Amino acid sequence: MELLSALSLGELALSFSRVPLFPVFDLSYFIVSILYLKYEPGAVELSRRHPMASWLCAMLHCFGSYILADLLLGEPVIDYFSNNSSVLLASAVWYLIFFCPLDLFYKCVCFLPVKLIFVAMKEVVRVRKIAVGIHHAHHHYHQGWFVMIATGWVKGSGVALMSTFEQLLRGVWKPETNEILHMSFPTKASLYGAILFTLQQTRWLPVSKASLIFIFTMFMVSCKVFLTATHSHGSPFDVLEGYICPVLFGAAWGGDHHHDDHSGSHGGSHGGGGPGSPHSALPAKSKEELSEGSRKKKTKKAD
Repeated sequence: MELLSALSLGELALSFSRVPLFPVFDLSYFIVSILYLKYEPGAVELSRRHPMASWLCAMLHCFGSYILADLLLGEPVIDYFSNNSSVLLASAVWYLIFFCPLDLFYKCVCFLPVKLIFVAMKEVVRVRKIAVGIHHAHHHYHQGWFVMIATGWVKGSGVALMSTFEQLLRGVWKPETNEILHMSFPTKASLYGAILFTLQQTRWLPVSKASLIFIFTMFMVSCKVFLTATHSHGSPFDVLEGYICPVLFGAAWGGDHHHDDHSGSHGGSHGGGGPGSPHSALPAKSKEELSEGSRKKKTKKAD
């Protein structure tokens, strides 16, 4: 706290935490969320053939975090849809992104400098939702640390944790893409952020909520804008996890990388077999011999 006061961040953080999210920040959140929906394979065709299913998927992308949090806390999952202004705003964004003539709206919001602004504003909403979710869970379970962490996590992760269900609405079944198995940076960051806000809520972290919101928002905005600008799917946590996970979990971390390398070797033959992979070289050699033999047989027949 003394450091924050010395940096004159106390009043700035307090003012920042009081900035209303609706409509500007919520609008940015809806735009980026539905953009990611349109990026999904077959999403455009689905909107033409089954617009109702496409709209439901868009609402899940926008409000999935509220639905999951209500499920965890035993509250009506449809409660947030009573907020007419937000639902209408999200529906308008969905219509403009999918059905605007000449895709003008889509092209405008996809323009990288504009998109980066929306991405930054979405992270403001994400962090605020984590903080609000943990505060809400604290009212129900004062000493339920894991409940607070879980609620804050689903609030920040949004539709990512229910991606399998969202895919089913689009007629897609890919359980191997479960977010729990392959966590993206926002999902990991939401989990770590939920832990920090839980520690702050239970007074184990000696910092004000406004200051924590400000600092964590700046971290999320910086990372997400950089990753989006560079078209990277990596995570700033990868280096740290690379050192910690083998120590804590032993061979499990190495086994995961082995699985990736193994699946990559099946993906294509242009990569070849690296050193120490004799089994991958043998099938390639046998294929060459077979093809050479078949060419000789064809030549004999031609003669």
